[in-house]
Amino acid sequence: MIKDQTSPTRFVVCVRNQGHPASLELRKIYRVIPDAAAEAHDHLRIVDESGEDYLYPVGYFVPITLPKGIEEAFSTVP
Repeated sequence: MIKDQTSPTRFVVCVRNQGHPASLELRKIYRVIPDAAAEAHDHLRIVDESGEDYLYPVGYFVPITLPKGIEEAFSTVP
């Protein structure tokens, strides 16, 4: 999936992981990959514990705003 470079980076916290306990950790911060088609179907594209991006129900996450320094640290790809 090609990231839309004009979209701001968004972050969410996982609050549910039913059916995906190995892929999603509760209370962990995840980066959202912009995907308008997924969001139109109430899903978010998340880079999960496998290191790959997958679709998960939007209800599994709560959006958060990070302080700039932390956002920069999360936005860099190791």
